[in-house]
Amino acid sequence: MTEDTGRPVRVLLADDQPLLRTGFRMVLGAEDDLDIVAEAADGVEAVDLARRLLPDVVLMDIRMPRMDGVAATRAIVDARLPVRVLILTTFDLDEYVVGALRAGASGFLAKDVPAEDLVTAIRTVAVGEAVVAPRILRRLLDRFADLLPDPSHTPSRTLASLTEREREVLVQVARGLSNAEIARALSVSETTIKTHVGHVLTKLGLRDRVQAVVLAYESGLVRPRG
Repeated sequence: MTEDTGRPVRVLLADDQPLLRTGFRMVLGAEDDLDIVAEAADGVEAVDLARRLLPDVVLMDIRMPRMDGVAATRAIVDARLPVRVLILTTFDLDEYVVGALRAGASGFLAKDVPAEDLVTAIRTVAVGEAVVAPRILRRLLDRFADLLPDPSHTPSRTLASLTEREREVLVQVARGLSNAEIARALSVSETTIKTHVGHVLTKLGLRDRVQAVVLAYESGLVRPRG
């Protein structure tokens, strides 16, 4: 259920393979709190349906005709729609994930993710959180460090607005730690960490902790391991 209304989470499926969409529909349709509102076979259709239907979550394939998942995500985010995007990728397409996260996706999953993990991820994204698979994200950022920073992107945000503790929390977030893990590392409550993370996102103008991770790498606050 969505956090504010208690209604089912409205999901748009965007994938160019009908068989995969059918599989996702079967998995998600078995859940009482998830409602598949439409399906899109390409990125252009996904953006159009997102504008018209305003689903809570778009389950977006990274590779689609006419417009790929990265461009479609960027279009949805740039339009400031109250819609969050969960990217689906495959192992051999990992290099697209950094671009998708930078475009404003709220997270990503592998296409072979277990059904229960997919359902949990959609629920998580729907309530405004980001889905970060810490070890996978660290591996991607390490592997594709040459993509960071984006030469066409000059960040206007600055880390100077952060307090020392907020900067410390951002470093831990960028290393892939959960709020609970950061709380244990810093010997404070999880609620305190959640507050710090919220301040970091607000001060830096970021949607969620996924974008915070990318910014931490782009700014040089955290360096990919060599």
